[in-house]
Amino acid sequence: MHQKIEHISVLIAEDEHELREYFAEYLQIFFKTVYQASCGREALEIYKVKKPDIIVADINMPNLDGLSMIESIRQHDKTTKVIIATAHSEKEKLLKAIELHLVRYLIKPIHSDTLKELLFSLVAEIENEKSTVILKEGFVWDQKHQTLQHNGHNIHLTKREQRLLNLMLRKPNRSISNEDIYYTVYADQPEKEFSIHALTSLIKRLRTKLPDNTITSNYGVGYIVHTK
Repeated sequence: MHQKIEHISVLIAEDEHELREYFAEYLQIFFKTVYQASCGREALEIYKVKKPDIIVADINMPNLDGLSMIESIRQHDKTTKVIIATAHSEKEKLLKAIELHLVRYLIKPIHSDTLKELLFSLVAEIENEKSTVILKEGFVWDQKHQTLQHNGHNIHLTKREQRLLNLMLRKPNRSISNEDIYYTVYADQPEKEFSIHALTSLIKRLRTKLPDNTITSNYGVGYIVHTK
């Protein structure tokens, strides 16, 4: 039995009760958290409270149609993944959906395997987006591959610099103690005694590869890395 995806939630908005129940049960095979809404207004309220990662919405729903619901969301949220379900005959509505930066659309009737394939592609997109941290001036840290890039070009980092940046970017904009930094960076040398000189030298070298004031000192305590 495969493991359910726990860190990504899905909202399905569909006014046909049986169809909604069917797809909700199907999605619960793969996702731990699946929300249901029977109309656009209910879906919008769930979105505001639960902030699902992916929304699957019918284009035609009572109270608030799918496009109006997404339009409301897109006024302040351009990142939540959205799949809109529509009929072949609704070309004008489909064009409107594309204007609203919808990620994907499905033509009814929707087949389970098609929906599954699309959802898993969005899961991959979300995981990839979450693995990157945006710094200042076009610098990006890729946590998955442990690489620092500037405008698409890799910046060479030593293993210790990688460990240092990775540790600090797990807790961005927060002070991390000198001791926590040192013993993480030198985890491969447990016999090595704490050295503030070694730590400050490493910080100094890493700073030269980052925009000004990306890493600042919390005097006597530790250091802070600042994200965009």
